[in-house]
Amino acid sequence: MVQNKDFYQKVLLVDVNSKFYRVDRFKVGDYFGPPDLGLYLAAKYNSLNIGTGLLAGSIFPGSNRLFFSGFSPCWGGFYISSMGGAGLVFDNLGINTLSIVGWARFPSILYLNRIHGEEIKVDIFPIDLHPVWQEDQKGVYALIEHVYKAYGKYYENDPRILATGPASEATDFGAICSVPIQNGKISSVDTWAGRGGFGTKMLKQHNIAAVIYGGTYVDEDFRDRKVADQWFEDKYKEKMAAKDIEATTKYRFEENFGTGGTFGVNYTTMDGSIMAFNYRSIYLKEEKRIELHQKYILEHYLKQFNQEIIQKKSQKTCGEPCAAVCKKMYGIYKKDYEPYQALGPLCGIFDQRAAEKLVHHADCYGFDAIAIGGVLAWLMDCLDRDLLSPADLGVSHKPVFEMDNFRIETDSMHNADLGVAILDGIINQEENLDLSQGARELAKKLSREKNEKVIHHFVYNGFARRGWMVPNQYWTPGVLSPMAIMGKYYMFYGDSFVPPRELGRLNARRFEQELILDTFGMCRFHRKWAEEMIPEIIGSLFDMKDLFLKKVHQTACHINTRNASVFWESERNIDFVYHFLKRKQTVGKEKSQELTQWIDYFERDKKEAAMNFWYEIHKGMTESLHNM
Repeated sequence: MVQNKDFYQKVLLVDVNSKFYRVDRFKVGDYFGPPDLGLYLAAKYNSLNIGTGLLAGSIFPGSNRLFFSGFSPCWGGFYISSMGGAGLVFDNLGINTLSIVGWARFPSILYLNRIHGEEIKVDIFPIDLHPVWQEDQKGVYALIEHVYKAYGKYYENDPRILATGPASEATDFGAICSVPIQNGKISSVDTWAGRGGFGTKMLKQHNIAAVIYGGTYVDEDFRDRKVADQWFEDKYKEKMAAKDIEATTKYRFEENFGTGGTFGVNYTTMDGSIMAFNYRSIYLKEEKRIELHQKYILEHYLKQFNQEIIQKKSQKTCGEPCAAVCKKMYGIYKKDYEPYQALGPLCGIFDQRAAEKLVHHADCYGFDAIAIGGVLAWLMDCLDRDLLSPADLGVSHKPVFEMDNFRIETDSMHNADLGVAILDGIINQEENLDLSQGARELAKKLSREKNEKVIHHFVYNGFARRGWMVPNQYWTPGVLSPMAIMGKYYMFYGDSFVPPRELGRLNARRFEQELILDTFGMCRFHRKWAEEMIPEIIGSLFDMKDLFLKKVHQTACHINTRNASVFWESERNIDFVYHFLKRKQTVGKEKSQELTQWIDYFERDKKEAAMNFWYEIHKGMTESLHNM
């Protein structure tokens, strides 16, 4: 425990218009990490903030995540996104946070380099962006390659690059991509800050297309393994490494299921909670959903994954030493559950080759894969139901969007090709595919001009006037909760029925637990020990355990004061919740009186029941995040 010593977080503030920069210091205790410091900076400067937790570079596994915060172009409110491993190189700059303000005069690359004890060298280099996006690797990957070839030689150690793609220019939900560079070689293990549209923010609000950073600065990172092991032995009766291996089993290999990673474990255990064909599977009978899961997932989509990746142990890390080795690789393709769900079964795709084609096309453009999956599935659904015609979307055919007689390989590729064509139309900003103002605005436009039912097939969370977010890919009401930040795991996403008022309280508690991880800079895959241990670590190193927990609660409350969630505008959102409740009763055999009452309410008056359900969640959350 350290006493009588002040610690500071260092923020490099860069005005990309004037090239003026300075380093500001913020006392630890006033601010603890990316969420609370990012909220302050965003409110003051409307900046894009990129940074790490206090213990980046330390021996704690998973502590090198890189966080992005600011006001989200697509959500409309304050948002936090993160990517794995990229904080390890960032720590070599000797700062905690980069805060980007202003508007560069030309599309530009932000260059940050720190050599030993020297001051950080900051420069801004214009780039002719569109030709670069068309180079061999295409999109974000071409930009990473271009930036590395141009500026990588100036770094003593391997740098890291953050890149945007054409989706950041054409839409409000462009993502930021980065890949580890090892021994001068760019790997194919891409990592993403996908949710929240921070690629769009970086490019359209600051005119920064990419950031390259790195250095050789050495600070006093916590490296005392004996001390850390003692903390873990006191808590868990085992050393840190052993506990972390136990906690990350799901993401590495789960012996009970014979698979691993979010893709393997989630699809193995899904059964009748499968979501496919733009959530139309929620209307099927349970035995039909089980058949869909068995035939299309277990016997094909998951089988391919297990044979091609798990059995061959083709797995990597995000760029930091980590026992989870969660990046399941098939050649250049990284297989995570949510991207391969949203751009897979949700879009009527159940074959790995077809999914790879669509996911990679979306990744090259630099889309948030979950968001674009929800958008494509919705548009395909509208095409299949003749609410929109192929001509409306500038495509040549309709999807195959029914389970019966579905040919897994042929029809999956048919749907993937259609998805690719729609993606191209979005990037070209075709009249009925202009997503510059977001998918919610497009849904309203198409409902006015084409068919009023169009918006009712789009599953999304609404926020303020134009904000929107495709939910996480789990069939549970928590993912449609009216919270200040949605699309992440700041809510309860368990599979059990929870009365809505209590669900709101659970959401609030989950929000605070996730903020503990994010404030520390920790990957949530280590949460089984990190949520408990982080306050203890802060207490031991800084003597601020109680203050840390108080600040996390205050940050959650401050973010919640900006909550402008909008009641569900889509009928399918309502059906998503109702059919979940009905399944808990008929399949889960839950006998809760409150569950029965809610089901009866939905069946009497679906719209009114949904509104009350939504507001009950809101009440439970608000009463938990009310800062006195």
